[in-house]
Amino acid sequence: MRFALLGSGSRGNASLVEAGDAVIMVDCGFALGETEARLTRLGVAPQRITALLITHEHGDHASGVALFAARYQVPVWCTAGTRAACGKFGLHRAELFSPQTPFALAALEVTPITVPHDACEPTQFVFSDGRHRLGLLTDTGSITPHIRERLADCDALILECNHDRNLLEQGPYPAKLKKRVGGRFGHLSNAQAAELLAELDCGKLQHLVAAHLSEKNNTPQLARAAVAQVLDCEADWVQVATQDGGLDWRELH
Repeated sequence: MRFALLGSGSRGNASLVEAGDAVIMVDCGFALGETEARLTRLGVAPQRITALLITHEHGDHASGVALFAARYQVPVWCTAGTRAACGKFGLHRAELFSPQTPFALAALEVTPITVPHDACEPTQFVFSDGRHRLGLLTDTGSITPHIRERLADCDALILECNHDRNLLEQGPYPAKLKKRVGGRFGHLSNAQAAELLAELDCGKLQHLVAAHLSEKNNTPQLARAAVAQVLDCEADWVQVATQDGGLDWRELH
C-alpha cells in the first residue's frame, strides 16, 4: 500500500491511496485541469482512479468532484449528509456509506471516522490492505475518544496541523473566522495534533505527514517541532504536505 497527496491546504485538497488494483482519490478540491496536472505529476493517469471518496462538502475538498467523476466515470462515495450538501457543486448521485460501518473498495478496507467539523455528516478515514493501516485526519476541531480508537495502531498517519495558536490569535483573520478555525468544530492546531499523538501508540509509525497547514497561521517549522517533540524524533523526519507541491508517494513496508 502507498499514498500521496496532490495538495493540502485551504486552496484545495486531494489524496491518493493505492493497493493492488485500487487507486482511491480522497476529495477533489481542484479544478479539472489542475487535478489532471497534479495526477500526472504523481505518475497517475486519471483513468486509473477507481473510486472517489468525499470527506465533506467544503469547496476546498469537494468543488471538483462532480466534474472529475463525470469525465472519467469514477464512482463517488460519501455519507448521505455530504451528498445532499454537495448538490451545490453539481453532485447528485453517489454511493452512500454509513459513518459507523467499515466497507470494502477492491483491495482496501475503508473505516470511516466521524469528526466534529462544521459540515453535514463529515468523515475522515482509516485505510487497510490487511497488513498496514493508514489514518487520514484533517478538518476536525477537536479530538474525541472515537477518533483515538479509530486511529490506534496506524502504520502511517496524515494528520492536520492547521495552525499555531499564537499565530492565529495575532494573525490577519477577522475575529469571527479566528473563532471558527480555533473552535470545537474548526481545525486542529499544532498543539492538538501533538496531544493526540501523545495519546496514541506510535510504535508502528513509518510515516507521519503534517497536513492542511494554514498559509497565514502556521509554518512547516512550527508544525514539525510540535509533533516531533512528542514523538522524540528529529523534526525533519516529520513530512509536510504543501498546498502547491502536495506530497510524493510514500510506501508502507
